Amino acid sequence: MQQGMDGSTPSTMVPMPLMNTAFKPGQCLACVEAFEPDELRDIARAEYHYFSGQAERAAEGVEPYLLYPDVSIRISACLIYAYANLTIGRIDRARQGLAGLQAVAASLGDDAPPEQRAVTAAINVAAVTLLHLPVAVDAEETKRAVALLPPGLRVFALYIQAHRAYLQKDYGRSIGIAEAALVIQEKVYPIPTIYLHMVAVMSCMSLKRMDEARAHLLAAWEIARPDDLIEAFGEHHGLLGGMLEAAIKPEWPDDFKRIISITYRFSAGWRQVHNPDTGHDVADNLTTTEFATCMLAARGWTNKEIAVHLGVSPNTVKQHISAAFQKLGIQRRQGLKRHMLR
Repeated sequence: MQQGMDGSTPSTMVPMPLMNTAFKPGQCLACVEAFEPDELRDIARAEYHYFSGQAERAAEGVEPYLLYPDVSIRISACLIYAYANLTIGRIDRARQGLAGLQAVAASLGDDAPPEQRAVTAAINVAAVTLLHLPVAVDAEETKRAVALLPPGLRVFALYIQAHRAYLQKDYGRSIGIAEAALVIQEKVYPIPTIYLHMVAVMSCMSLKRMDEARAHLLAAWEIARPDDLIEAFGEHHGLLGGMLEAAIKPEWPDDFKRIISITYRFSAGWRQVHNPDTGHDVADNLTTTEFATCMLAARGWTNKEIAVHLGVSPNTVKQHISAAFQKLGIQRRQGLKRHMLR
């Protein structure tokens, strides 16, 4: 039998077990408590804490597993630890989690089970892609790896592919990947499905397909709200083109405030890794409304178009943009692109 990194038998457990589970909305916590053995339950509980915006509890829950001998448990712990600590603002610990993922990948020999190699590679690519850091990916190798993933993680891997297409400004392909993945699921895996809808919103907004973007956002919200899985909305705020302000804020103002709280915390940590590693000076001194307005302005939207989308007056849009100009030290819209998400 194949031996693990410390001489133990290989993992029969699935990484990110909650992400890989097709639970019914409203039954997430019951699903978490049903996991066995204890260490798998602990990882699933940390996943729930992270995806429901409880970063401190998520980081605390996985810290004992960062050097765990089982590969599936270890890479799950490292991924959760990295992103939870981004939100908390403990960047050294976030980088520790990212380094842990790379260490696991580097430790796998050629004789490691192909499914284990595929999962480890997929999670490493996900960690880097979500930070908008460059990563070399072989398309054919990626296809082969995705085919080896368990079904829920396969859905999340397709979200990562769609996100990479978005970063390459191939918005039509991004939407195609996301919508195909949503259609072909035999079961609905709530967490990766929420993320698929997020990337569809991003790309639809980039093409000014606002009705489709709204439909995707509300579909994600319908899945997320029964279990309070709001983290993805906060993580993606800057890329959603003001759609949270347009679709969530009017009807769910309290939830919107909580999402924005996540946005401020997550984006502050995200920039502390992304900006120095890429040299891209994403703005860190704008309000979320100013940032959303400027994202649209940087993409060529007129003040009137932004006003209609956000449900405010053109003068209010002008005030937001003027305030952003002053904070960023620029005078023209062309200068916004240096400070916006790509």
